[in-house]
Amino acid sequence: MHTSQIWALLNAVRDQSPLVHNITNFVVMNNTANTLLAVGASPAMVHSVDEVEDFVAISQALVVNIGTLYSEQVAACKLAITKAKVNNIPWVLDPVGAGATPYRRAVAIALTRLQPNVIRGNGSEILTLMQQTPVGKSRGVDSMHGSEAALDAAYMLASDAKTVIAVTGAVDYVTDGTRVLAIHNGHPLMTRVTGLGCSATAVIGAFLAVEPDAFLATVAALVVFGIAGEMAAKWAAGPGSLQVALLDALYALDEATLEKHAQVAKKL
Repeated sequence: MHTSQIWALLNAVRDQSPLVHNITNFVVMNNTANTLLAVGASPAMVHSVDEVEDFVAISQALVVNIGTLYSEQVAACKLAITKAKVNNIPWVLDPVGAGATPYRRAVAIALTRLQPNVIRGNGSEILTLMQQTPVGKSRGVDSMHGSEAALDAAYMLASDAKTVIAVTGAVDYVTDGTRVLAIHNGHPLMTRVTGLGCSATAVIGAFLAVEPDAFLATVAALVVFGIAGEMAAKWAAGPGSLQVALLDALYALDEATLEKHAQVAKKL
């Protein structure tokens, strides 16, 4: 994917300011909303079963994140997803901590069967969705597996679920079961801030709103987010200031910086 395509999609997000409906976890709501604003999108955090259907109908993308999972949220997710599919609105699933408990695993697998346009997870989460890791053998929402360890599972899941899989880590991999690209952007300090994976998922939602090819949208979103993380790490004194610097980097990202720092390669 050429950087000119990524730049064009970032400009489309900034110009169109798509409304991204997030049913997400309580830990990350503020960070996620600010990340979407910084990249140029318009965030909404609407969870109630009484209004999710109406709200997703006026949105341009839906993000479903199961980080702080509870039964009413699951019901709201299913209502919103059904409405999104009826209205041809793209949606992305973040199966946070999918392998931590039997309930969480069952919900993540059930939502996967509803055919998200994109699933973004760490190595352990993607392996869990392919039922290749035992339930409860995890560190909560943290990954015990690198992204490359889950690459074969990502291929299979993309093919089985007919979706795009983004498995993120030190290197991010994006596949639709046929195409696969490796993204070598980002910085280790990003792992010291809670919820940045969730923020990356939300940015994917914003790019899905302006690009019908979910594979291209996902690659572009992760490149933009990774480069912003690199820029932020240069300015930050630690994880606290990284959060603020990341928002500034997303907001200020220009074509020259994108061209200089983008690292996308085919995975052989």
